[in-house]
Amino acid sequence: MIKGDNGFVPSVPLRIAVRGGVDTMALLLTEDGRVRGDGDVVFHGAPTHPSGGVRLTETGHGTSWLELGLPGVEPRIARVLVVGSTEHGAMRDVVGLSVEAFAPDGTSVARYDVTDGSGETAMVLAELYRRAGGWKFRAVGQGYANGLAGLATDHGVDVAEEGAGAGAGAQAPAHAVPFAVPPAVVPAPAPAVPFAVPLAPAPVPAVPYGAPPAVAPAPAAAAFWSYGPVFEPYTRAGRDNDVITVKGLPPGPVVVGLDVRGDGYTGLSVLDRRNKERDTLVNSTEEDFRGRVLATVPGNGTLRLKLEAEGPWRVEVSPLATALRLTAEEVEFRGPEVLLHLGDVADLAIHYRGDDNLIVNIYELGGHDDHTALPEDENVVNEIGERRETVPLPEGPLVVQFEMADGPWRARLEHP
Repeated sequence: MIKGDNGFVPSVPLRIAVRGGVDTMALLLTEDGRVRGDGDVVFHGAPTHPSGGVRLTETGHGTSWLELGLPGVEPRIARVLVVGSTEHGAMRDVVGLSVEAFAPDGTSVARYDVTDGSGETAMVLAELYRRAGGWKFRAVGQGYANGLAGLATDHGVDVAEEGAGAGAGAQAPAHAVPFAVPPAVVPAPAPAVPFAVPLAPAPVPAVPYGAPPAVAPAPAAAAFWSYGPVFEPYTRAGRDNDVITVKGLPPGPVVVGLDVRGDGYTGLSVLDRRNKERDTLVNSTEEDFRGRVLATVPGNGTLRLKLEAEGPWRVEVSPLATALRLTAEEVEFRGPEVLLHLGDVADLAIHYRGDDNLIVNIYELGGHDDHTALPEDENVVNEIGERRETVPLPEGPLVVQFEMADGPWRARLEHP
């Protein structure tokens, strides 16, 4: 890429290499272009975002890594800035300055070599931002002559200056981030996703993410992130009955999201090569249907879907890794959904408030090497009507599929 270029990247956990030996930082911004507080600033003194979705590590050899879990970025965050700064000299003096994003399988999905640095000491190198249901990467290269303090202030960060306001009882503002002096040490939360485990140090160019580390293997759950195809999400909108064809997809399991505005019947099926219905994904009379279901792309890379709907609709086909991760925080849904469990053994607490069937299946991915198909599922819930269920889950990685759930429901993890 050259300065100003942008393009879609897969909505999956990415590892972003910042090369050139600069100090690296990430700013998580809302729609108004500002941070919500100092928790949205990830830098050497606070290397992990409170959500666990962004983490900063350094491997030496002049390379820093930002580990950015796009599927887990909070909905209120619209942009993530990748920032570089230097305490000695200016950005024009930095040799080999670049920023590069890697997909979980080690594929480089975006790269920007910064060649026009000048006398500034801080620069927004790149940004990742939401667009049309997915994420884009933009090569920014915007320098700040007033340095890191000016850059941070422009995005809502109150920068605490060393010695400013000194005196009895003087305190830094609530959102102050003291870049000039180390902040008080606050224990960072444990990494929320397995890609947060750093690879062993490697010389530039860095070993692509997904390659075996030289010292110690990543946890078993990390294998999930190379599971299933990685691709740019496909979206399409229309009205009433239709046949949807998506070509050029890697074979394997994907998530199909469907949103229909209407009060009639909604059906979604996979068509086989004979143009016959093979798998029924949705069969609902729910008004204003919304949900996400599992489908498998066949070996020819073409997914064909038969949609029955009355009213406007929107379909999105996205990688399995975009599914929402289960945590101890209760989340509310309506309709079928695809979730991920990546941690240790836990119990899944469910409160279903619908009148019809509740069907929940799990797929154990550990030890399953065929990434073009899911393993055999295990049905853990098949009940009718409103109810509360607690289901024991084995160690992840797991796909937890709410195959049928007409009506509102809630779910969260409980750890024994």
